[in-house]
Amino acid sequence: MKPLYKFVVFSVLFIYINAMPDEAKWDYSVKTNSKPIFLEHNVFKGARMYIRLNCDREIPDSKLTVTLIILQSPCWLPDDTFLELDNIISNKPSKVPKVLHTVQEHSCNGDIFIDDLTISNRTTGEGMHPSYEFKRDGVYVFGLGLTTNGSSFIINAHLEIKSDYGYLSAVDWPLLPFYGGMCVYYIILGLVWLVVSFLQWRDLLRVQFWIAGVILLGMLEKATFYAEYHSINNTGIRIQGAIIFAEWVSCAKRTLARMLVIVISLGFGIVKPRLGSTLHRVVGVGVLYFLLAASESYLRITKVKYRDDLIATVPLAVLDSAICWWIFSALFATRRTLRLRTNETKLSLYRHFTNTLIFSVIASIIFMVYCFKVHRFTACLTVWKNIWLETAFWHILFSCILLIIMILWRPTNNNQRYAFVPLLDTGDENDEEEQLVSDAYGVKVRMHKQTSRSPRNSEDDDLKWLEENIKTDPTLPILDSDEELVNTRFELSKMQ
Repeated sequence: MKPLYKFVVFSVLFIYINAMPDEAKWDYSVKTNSKPIFLEHNVFKGARMYIRLNCDREIPDSKLTVTLIILQSPCWLPDDTFLELDNIISNKPSKVPKVLHTVQEHSCNGDIFIDDLTISNRTTGEGMHPSYEFKRDGVYVFGLGLTTNGSSFIINAHLEIKSDYGYLSAVDWPLLPFYGGMCVYYIILGLVWLVVSFLQWRDLLRVQFWIAGVILLGMLEKATFYAEYHSINNTGIRIQGAIIFAEWVSCAKRTLARMLVIVISLGFGIVKPRLGSTLHRVVGVGVLYFLLAASESYLRITKVKYRDDLIATVPLAVLDSAICWWIFSALFATRRTLRLRTNETKLSLYRHFTNTLIFSVIASIIFMVYCFKVHRFTACLTVWKNIWLETAFWHILFSCILLIIMILWRPTNNNQRYAFVPLLDTGDENDEEEQLVSDAYGVKVRMHKQTSRSPRNSEDDDLKWLEENIKTDPTLPILDSDEELVNTRFELSKMQ
């Protein structure tokens, strides 16, 4: 099972970390007679491209030759596109079909605008007119070559692409309303959890505070991502500090989410009143995960390392696989304990939670197989508009898991008494526990049925019979107590 978990987690990590919104404004300082500018972008139908060139000084008797090439690629990021465009600019034979190719000469003086594929001089105050309007949705590759008949000099080139929706590309734009919707979803979850917790504030468990923390960080994560995408959509440029902050908030939320699932799997709040030394291990794993995730996101955003450099990705994937293994191991151990003690009520709770995790693993595997088949292992990716789902799916999946956790561990009446009822094997105290659970979950309380087997039916009669027939000997050991009962009674005494 370990290799499977490592493959699953590494694949999830690989898909998740490559989602960054593209910019739509580019500024270059190009030396004439050097290599041309190449860039790729995916656009909606009706999007407009703007190009402005600026010569830092006027060059007498110098003619600037501007070569503009626009290629609509049938595939997502073809490997040989840049090479083919270079061949066109260099007047070499090329096999690229349906290319918009224009070559014009102009004197290098002041600002040079390309309006509807025509070079002209005008004042900057008149605004920029579209250089080209795209006729259909698609992935486009652009090439801009600048040559001169005299000595080389520097030209500042400004390019931008904007559609009716804003500056976001066709692939990234669906994530803008998605993050907005998810932010509203987490706000609703937070309000519901706040109201329910306020109504049952006397009986709150510690694990329910962990759930509140995950909801709060999830709300902040979605809000920061929405603000980031909204800013890029309005301005066309990325702010590195804002992106790093959004990624680190996401790392904190993912860390606390994993810690929450671990402590729930260990039985914290339902089976165990305290985790003891295990809590230090949980916190240590959380701190290590956050440091690795934050390092990976920083290296990816600042591009200190190339994207295919696995210096931070591999340790993070290995740690994530170890966390998965720990979660399932602890969950099966907790269920085994409940099964041996014949505690059907709590066992049913953990059975629902186990089924939820198993369903999430199966859904993840199915989705990853789909992504690898449709998006990765294909020579020509034509369904590029669905790439945003690779990011959205994992947010939706975790939000569903969080909702189920909220339902199973919701604040109710008698939460504390239900959580710390001793795990007894059989007897009337099992019925007493079922009564507490029924009361806790809003079901009509089932009263104890009194039997008529003997005159000593009531509690008072039982105590009287014990006092009359059993002598008290302080030297006798307490045969019925164990560490679990002692801890439980200790927790109950603190609540009174």
